[in-house]
Amino acid sequence: MPDANSSDVARRFRRQAPVIVSVLVTAVVCVLVVSFLVVQLTAHADHDVHAAAPAGGQYVDITSVAPAAAPAAPDSDASTGSLVEHCGANAGGQHRNADNVIADPRLPGGAHHTHDYVGNLSTNAFSTDDSLAAAATTCANGDKSTFYWPVLRVLGEQSSDANAVGGGQDGNTGRILTPSVDIRFVGSPVSQVVPMPEFLRATIGDPKALTDGAGLISPQWTCTGYANRVTDLYPLCPSGSSVVRVFDFPSCWNGTSLDSANHRTHLVLPAANGGCPHATFPVPQLRITLTYDVPSGAQYAIDSFPEQQRSPLTDHADFIDVMTDTEQAQIVSCVNSGKQC
Repeated sequence: MPDANSSDVARRFRRQAPVIVSVLVTAVVCVLVVSFLVVQLTAHADHDVHAAAPAGGQYVDITSVAPAAAPAAPDSDASTGSLVEHCGANAGGQHRNADNVIADPRLPGGAHHTHDYVGNLSTNAFSTDDSLAAAATTCANGDKSTFYWPVLRVLGEQSSDANAVGGGQDGNTGRILTPSVDIRFVGSPVSQVVPMPEFLRATIGDPKALTDGAGLISPQWTCTGYANRVTDLYPLCPSGSSVVRVFDFPSCWNGTSLDSANHRTHLVLPAANGGCPHATFPVPQLRITLTYDVPSGAQYAIDSFPEQQRSPLTDHADFIDVMTDTEQAQIVSCVNSGKQC
């Protein structure tokens, strides 16, 4: 039979047990919170270190780049026309975010770098086909398609997004430059083209090229006055010459899908001669050309995922077709007839 002292100890333990448990739970929570904060602070510190500026060797004097060979003459059945769309340049920066509705739908800030948008005014991580179709656009012809790409910044200068996701929080620092924007649709050098379907998704380039390898990279950097000299590094342009980025989108459609798991296999690039692979169909090729007046002697870089170190190899752009049948038919007519519209 327990003695009186044992019973008294047991009673006191039962009275104090809730307090002991509460203290232990509080201690565990505190440890977890501190651990979480350390991880977050470390992550942000890593982002700032690795993404503030490109690694060495990422720039090249454009005059040292060898001129490209002249393109082959188009075939007799080529579609040599083009149509230019005037969609502005997002000059006031009103439409920028760190989303990517194609690669990371419903994930705000999922790109970890800032995109410039023209065309559809509503594009964000939560956009749907219906919301895009219902939105306004910056394109003068009424095209509600969305066109977007990473911003380009002058390094060492202040930006209003220094504490924002996609900006300084992800190591993307510097003053954002506004480019002049040329959006046009061109044809195929070997065949006529067919209309692309509404809500087709298209991606060019690899935002993770530095770690993925060279398989999907397609950056085209050059300078005004040197269009036949193209590099995958940041070009250093002579005085009076501007930095140029060119995106030639894939234009061979599988005929059935608006998107694919990797956002690429449903719409692929043509072969070197301009022809499309078997069982694909040539659609008008989107070409976006961005021209920047980078201050003389300034270092510059595009935004990127932090671990991609703002490499020029990671340059990329995205497009969602929200054209009406009439708008798409006009492009096909201009391109196939050889007109410059």
